[in-house]
Parts: sequence; structure tokens; C-alpha cells
Amino acid sequence: MKKNPILSLNPEEFGKKLVELKEEYFNLRFQHGVGQLEKNSSLRSVRRNIARLKTVMRSNELSK
Repeated sequence: MKKNPILSLNPEEFGKKLVELKEEYFNLRFQHGVGQLEKNSSLRSVRRNIARLKTVMRSNELSK
């Protein structure tokens, strides 16, 4: 997920997207632990998407 689509989200969508990404990250970690994860890079990309979302959320808080 790039930064531009994140900037267009409203505050309610930020929360929903964050919960969605955290659930996806949990499921990927579980698959990794069991040995069923095929693409290890998906863990990294989801973790980075969470960080991007949190960064934009924080910058929006500080700008108000």
C-alpha cells in the first residue's frame, strides 16, 4: 500500500484498516510458526503497511 491511498482515508477508515492489517499480520505470523507460509516477504510488507498507516495517523494528530 502506497502513501497516497492512505492519505485519502478518513479517521474511521484508518481504524478499520489498522485492525484489518493487524489481523492479517497475526494470521501470517501463525502460518509462519506452523511452517505453512510460502512467502516470507509478506510478513515484512504487512508490517511496513502497518507502520505507514500509523505514521500518517500520527502526523494527522500533530497537524490538528
